[in-house]
Formats: sequence, C-alpha cells, structure tokens
Amino acid sequence: MATRIGFVGTDGRTFLAALETSRAVSEFYAGEYEGVVVRGTPAMPTFAQRQGWPIDFIATADNSTSAYAEALIQAFRQDTLDIALIMPEALLFHGLVDQVAAAGFGDRLIGLDQEGAFLEADKIAGKELCVAAGIPVAPWTTVNARDYAQVLATSLDFLHAHGGVVLKYPYSAGGKGARIILHSWEIREVYDLLIQDYKEDYTQFFGRKGPWPLLVEGRMSGVEISFTILVDRDGNFQILPTAMDYPERFEGPPGVNNPITGGMGAISPHPLESPELMALAARTIARPLVQALRSRGLLRPCVLYPGCFLSCTDNFQPTVLRVCEINIRPGEPEFQPVAKRLRNLGALLQAMVTGRLHEVQPEVRTDQISLCIALVTGPGGPKQQKGYPWSLTKGEPLEIDFDYFAKKNITIIPSAMDWDPASGFKSDGSRVAYLVANVTLKEGQKPGTVVEILRQRLLTAYDQGKIRVIPREDEKGNRLALRRDIGHHYKLAEILRAR
Repeated sequence: MATRIGFVGTDGRTFLAALETSRAVSEFYAGEYEGVVVRGTPAMPTFAQRQGWPIDFIATADNSTSAYAEALIQAFRQDTLDIALIMPEALLFHGLVDQVAAAGFGDRLIGLDQEGAFLEADKIAGKELCVAAGIPVAPWTTVNARDYAQVLATSLDFLHAHGGVVLKYPYSAGGKGARIILHSWEIREVYDLLIQDYKEDYTQFFGRKGPWPLLVEGRMSGVEISFTILVDRDGNFQILPTAMDYPERFEGPPGVNNPITGGMGAISPHPLESPELMALAARTIARPLVQALRSRGLLRPCVLYPGCFLSCTDNFQPTVLRVCEINIRPGEPEFQPVAKRLRNLGALLQAMVTGRLHEVQPEVRTDQISLCIALVTGPGGPKQQKGYPWSLTKGEPLEIDFDYFAKKNITIIPSAMDWDPASGFKSDGSRVAYLVANVTLKEGQKPGTVVEILRQRLLTAYDQGKIRVIPREDEKGNRLALRRDIGHHYKLAEILRAR
C-alpha cells in the first residue's frame, strides 16, 4: 500500500513536490508513495486532471491555520494521509504543528512548532542563535526603525565598512522584507519605502510610541547560495542538491526599482556546487544548527533553509559560508528544480518522521540540470497596474498550448491560477505559473552550453505565446512577464574559470 504524503500550501512548490513524489521511481529505496496537495489553489485539481497527473487533493474550509489543522487531523484519523510537510512559514509561525500535535498526530508532521519557528519569524533572534552556535553570519546590528537619524548613521557606517547595507524588517515578510542600499543617496528613499510597507505591522506589534526593531546587515560580497537541509526527529540530517535563486524582479542589482521578490526562477544544481562545498555546509552550518535546536529542546522533523554567502579561493574552491538568515521551509521556487532532480523524495520524507534519515541518501539525477522560470503578471490593466510584485491585474483568461509543452518536455506548474467551469483557467495575479524542464548532460558537454539550449527552449515557448494571459485591452497580447537571464550564470561560471 502506498504511503500518502501531503504537501501543505497554495504555491507551485507544493504542487510539483506532490507530482514528483507520485511519479519518481527510486532505484535504491523500496516503497510506493502518493503525493497529496493539502488545499492548493482553485486551478490545481482541474489542471492535474487535465494532464493525467497522479496527484490527490485534500480541501480546507479556508486559508486559516485552524482550517488546515482541522483538515490534517481528519485526514490522519481517517488514514487518508500518512505524513505531511508544511510549506508556508506563516502556518508554522501560527502554530499549525502545535494544533495537530495536541490532537495526537504531531509525529506525522514535518515542520517546527511555534516555539521553534522563531528561527525565521524573528530574524534578530535567529541571528543571535547562529552567533551562539558559532555559525558565521553577516555583520549586523539592530536599530530603532522610528529613529531615522540612527538608521542614517548606521547605514553610512555600514556603507563605509562593507560597501553596501541591507535594511530588514525582522519578522514575517514573505521573502520581501530585505531592502538593499548600494550608495548614500538611496538611504532616505529606501528607508521611507520600508516604513511605508511595514508601518501597520510595526504598530500592531509595538504600538505607535515604542521602539520598532530594525535589522541592519552589511552587504556581503561573494556568491549567494542556499541549502535545503532535511532534519529527522533524532537530529540526523541530509543536505539536498543546491539551487541558484533569482530573487530580484528584473536583471541587474537590487534597488528601489528592482525589489527583492518571492523569486523569479531557479536552477539546480548551483553552478558552484561541489562535494567540498556540501561538506563545508554540513560542518559549519547544518551540524551546529541542528545541535542548537537539540540543546534548546526544539528538535523535531523539519526543513531548514539557510541563505548564505560563499567566499572562495582560486578557481572557486569554497572557504567560508556566512549566513544571512535561516528559513524553516523549502524555498520557492528553488525547491522546484531540486525536487525535479530527486528520485526518492517520498523515501526521504518518510525517513524524517521515523528517525532513519541517516539510512536514506538523496537519490539525485546527477547527470541532469533543472531550470525553473516564473511567469508573473506584467504591467497594464484597467488601472494601469505596475505588475508583479506591485499592483496586479486579476481574472484574465489563460491560454495554454498543452500539446506543444508535452512535445518539448516542459512541465507547467500552476500557482496563482484560478479555474472557472465556463471560461477555463484564469490568472489570479502574482506568480501565475512556472515553466520547469530538465536537460541531461552528456559526457564531454560543457554545462554552460547545455543550459543555454535549455534556457532557449523555455524562452521560445514564452516568446511564441504558447502560454498567455490575454489582456483585456489586447486579445492578441500577453500579460505574462518573466526574467530572461535565469540560468545564465552557468555560462558566466565557465568564463570565470577559463584559464
């Protein structure tokens, strides 16, 4: 009988992880697994049925933590679900694990409880834990966000010392709370925008007169890289293949007009992944982090996702990893190309809840590279919306040439997508869908060359309008937008390494 694994949430990584759990075949680990999406988005069940994909769905009454808890408890009681991985960090912050554990099913859940969720929910406390555990971190301090003079002085100091400064709203911000300053002229504008975006949250937590904590980091040079660390109930861990994220909305450095978003695409593996890098991550980050959770009584099956900067010596040999922040769930969209390269995601998740993760190695398609590109809502609409991640046009029809994508071996992953029985699939704003595809690297081929071919396959599908959100003002147009440089760093890595 197949083990049914639930992926909890409403985004693309949830859907793709369920799909790969159901259809991937392991060569080394016995067992059958079925992927189940808990809630998802309105279009997902119809989309999976249209594609003939082996994904089941469990509905929730609404998007509240209590509704998720009720659905999970009922599924566990009725044995329609064996394990569940909680994807959205907000559900962990709000105590979903605690609610389900109170009903007697905590041993079936993967995710930290509310007490342990501070690692991501409170970035300052997370930074303090890293320091106490001896984990290298970005240079940092805290200031009162209400005191602009203090913010200005600290920013100027950090610009002098580090060449850049990052202002971070230190609590839950959906991956959008970091604001980067590269020169002095930007300080006031970046500060004003951050306060504008989080004034209501600050007021709710701290009132109008109390100090508002603001995390200030020195902007680090080097290579940005994150690690997906699976941890079982006994503290055994496995580090999954890496992926390179593209968090900025557009190409080029982040700034006021190029904000950090929820992520515009990813490629796995990271161009600089190596056995030496993975060993460094295990030794300096994963092991002390797990030990810190154990010593505080917070250890349980969970996913840790530290965002880091890598320093290298000659020819990109890794030397130091410094942590910017720690997330407590798989990255989005980084987890999509990672899952696409795994043959045994189900076996790994089962081992996490049974304390056997030391017996199950990630079974990776090492000869394959996976690319994921987000298709987001572009500008325009009845109110001249700016597009993702700002103001969005919603409810416009989505047109997909399914036969074309099947022929080109491109997987479409629905995300912010709606379904209407009368009119079909519709855009629901933000990141509407993802294009995901793998390529096999053959002996003698250069990865950069192979990735360029893969990139062009996905870009051509978009350029030819094989997937479109049809604008109200132009039935032949396409409201969707993307970044065209996703994966291009493979070519850059080859150029940098050339002698």
